[in-house]
Amino acid sequence: MNLRFVIDPVLTPELREQIVALWVDVTNAGGAVGFVAPVTAAEVRPVAEETFAGLADGLDRLLVGYEEDRPVAFLVIADNRFNLQAHWRPLKRVMVHPDTQGRGYGAALMREAERIGHELGLEALQVTVRDGQGLGAFYGPLGYREVGRLPAALRLAPGDDRDEVFMWLDLNGRGAA
Repeated sequence: MNLRFVIDPVLTPELREQIVALWVDVTNAGGAVGFVAPVTAAEVRPVAEETFAGLADGLDRLLVGYEEDRPVAFLVIADNRFNLQAHWRPLKRVMVHPDTQGRGYGAALMREAERIGHELGLEALQVTVRDGQGLGAFYGPLGYREVGRLPAALRLAPGDDRDEVFMWLDLNGRGAA
């Protein structure tokens, strides 16, 4: 595997555009990352800019996986912005470029997030997934377990409602909080 990770890279205009392009490619390949295909960069950019704004204040952390100089994976380790939840973080915008899937990059990205979680002294990580994508089979072997779901919380299209599933990784071996 030829993947290297950078935590909190400088968000240059070039990197911002690369992240938007990655987000578009992942969505259009069927990825569950906040949109329903087909999507354009113009549609993704405002949501990406909100994500970048959360990084600018230093509370959220950006983890980017590079194949050579090309960003092919990223996620955000988000701050809960609530003192009673300071001991754990949600992972948001978890994605790997579709043309690199099958190389173990997704698992490597999640293991790197776990390593950073330990480094930050966190007790748990949480990720939310869209039901019907088979993502439980991906996160389960990484140690995540389902801890809840909101029935039909995501409306992809009229008549296509999906559960929003909450997955939890206990970093201290105590079980879900």
